[in-house]
Amino acid sequence: MIADATMTSLHAALSGLSQRQRVSADNIANINTPGYLAGRTDFESTLRRQVEDGDTPTVGAGTTSRSLAATRTDGNNVDLDSETVIATETGLRYQLALSALNGKYDLLRSALRTQ
Repeated sequence: MIADATMTSLHAALSGLSQRQRVSADNIANINTPGYLAGRTDFESTLRRQVEDGDTPTVGAGTTSRSLAATRTDGNNVDLDSETVIATETGLRYQLALSALNGKYDLLRSALRTQ
């Protein structure tokens, strides 16, 4: 397989964004579940550290934790407005990373055709 640091980083970002989308969907699905605390996914800090250290980015290196935001009287802290923004932003970032990865594959295809 032909891969470089950029492609590996983009694959790791896509994996992290996919994980964030699943967590956000779970949050929305549990908006009326008493005692449910919203999940939050962080993969950017790990990915950034791996890239800065020159390590190969790890796909699936994101972590999910529970939000410590204030809760409603039923103990649930899912905020639909916040989750909608997170889901929309995550979708846009996913599309951007996918476009960048497609661009890398286009460059590889072009380079292979000229040889």
